[in-house]
Formats: sequence, C-alpha cells, structure tokens
Amino acid sequence: MQTFEHYFGFRPQGCWPSEGAVSMATLGLLDKHGLRWAASGEGVLRNSLNLEQTPAELREVHRIHRAYRPQGRQIACFFRDDGLSDSIGFKYSNWHADDAVADLMHHLENIAKVNAGKPEAVVSIILDGENAWEYFPENGYYFLRALYQRLSANKKLQLSTFSECLDDHHTPTAELPHVVAGSWVYGTFSTWIGEEDKNRGWDMLVEAKRCFDKVVGAGRLSDEQRHKVEQQLSICEGSDWFWWFGDYNPAEAVRDFERLYRLQLVTLYQMLGQEPPEYLSHAFTHGGGAPAAGGVMRQGRGG
Repeated sequence: MQTFEHYFGFRPQGCWPSEGAVSMATLGLLDKHGLRWAASGEGVLRNSLNLEQTPAELREVHRIHRAYRPQGRQIACFFRDDGLSDSIGFKYSNWHADDAVADLMHHLENIAKVNAGKPEAVVSIILDGENAWEYFPENGYYFLRALYQRLSANKKLQLSTFSECLDDHHTPTAELPHVVAGSWVYGTFSTWIGEEDKNRGWDMLVEAKRCFDKVVGAGRLSDEQRHKVEQQLSICEGSDWFWWFGDYNPAEAVRDFERLYRLQLVTLYQMLGQEPPEYLSHAFTHGGGAPAAGGVMRQGRGG
C-alpha cells in the first residue's frame, strides 16, 4: 500500500490479490488496512456457498452476480464470472471482433434480464490483463473499441468499478459465514502445489529454509549479510516458480524456470556459507504439455 501511494498519490480502495488467492485470514488483513473491497474467482465463491454453515437461501441460489461480505469483516468481496471472463481470455481472439462483442453483449443482456429489479446485481469480468491481448488482432484494438461502443450505448447495462458500486450505487452485500481458501484458478491452489514435481520444488525450498533458520539463529551473519540473505530467500519463495513445474506447461518454459529456480537456491546456500545439496545439480521437472495461451493463463473452470 505504501508503494501504491508513493507512485499514484492516493491510497488504494481495493485489491485483486495475487492470482485472486484469498482466505479468511487474507481478507482480515486487507480489512484491517482499510481496503474496502477484494475480488477473487467464481470457484472460491461456489466452494464457500457449498459449506454447511452457509445459509440455505444462499446455497440454493449460488448467485455470482452480487457482492458478499465475509462474516466479521467490513470488506466487500466480488467474484469473477468465469464464463464471460474466460471467453475474452481464451475464445474471442479467434472470432471476428463484431461477432465476439455480439456474443458477449447477448450474455450480459440475458444476465440483466434475469436480474431485473435487483439493485445488488454486479457482473465481474476479470482476466489476466497483461496476457490476453497478444492473441487478439492488433492487441485487441477492434474488439475493445466495439465492446465499449456497445456498452456505452446500452441502456440496460452500466459500466462501473467496484468502488463505484459501493459508493454511487450502494450495492447491497450478502454475508458469507466463511470464505474457503483458494485462487481464481479452479478455486484451489492446485496450480502451485499437489502435483509431484510441484511438491518436489516445495520440498527443496523447505530444506533451504531450515538451513537459513539454522545459520541465522546461530548469529553467524552481520546485519548487512542477513539483509541480503533475506532478499535471496524471498526470491526463492516466489510462488510463480511452482506455477511452471509439472507436466502441464511447455518444456521450453519449464526448462528455463526450473534451471533458474535451482540456481537461486544454490545462491542462497552459498550466501549462507553452506554447501548446496547435490540434487540441485539435476533437473527435477521437464514439462511437455501444450496448454492454452502457452501456459501463461489458466481458465477459471479448468476448461
């Protein structure tokens, strides 16, 4: 938040956490620091609605087109419409822009019809913003131009930010007793942990962290050395390493990230004055898959 305020000159009102990953603890922390809203994936909401402690009226309806408030928190939560968002991220790049926009508008108008007279209705379209457009002709220029023209002219739909929903439109929120921990990818953390190669990467990190704790706890490092070692540990702890490990992603990308990950761990051991484990000399994951969009994006529903 300090970095945001430094560069933009004001405090942020909301947050899309990394990969839309949330938990009750995360939302509590964001709430504590004054953020008014957070957003995550449809899968997280559906998992939360399926809990027994969720009121029956919410479990039965499974509405994604509204805001929710976790019990005991002030922060509002909005959840991504996976179908609409993934259509933009994975499907419409192969369509003529006018056809793609017509299809999206058709779905939005149907949602508006179903939610007529409901002031809480909000459709959250969220996608991997830095990656989708390279697959569209002219970086999405024709699609976006046509889309905003149609949206601006449509009397049934109103473009809005989440902050505007809470301010200008006074969007009502429903209380969720508990938000299940997960991300916008399938509503779980499976793209980072669970697969054999991903777990092997975590095991390597755990062993390195234990070595770090032992050396730091023994007081062998100066303040300057400790600061540098902490920075190096932070590099090794970056979750994007584990995104790439496993069979799903293409071999070329996996090879590069896997080699760099082992190199960063070796550097950490060396900075601690310890001999790196021999296994860090050998590749442990190879990839070989052919995922949509080169593996840089995942569909919320795993399609």
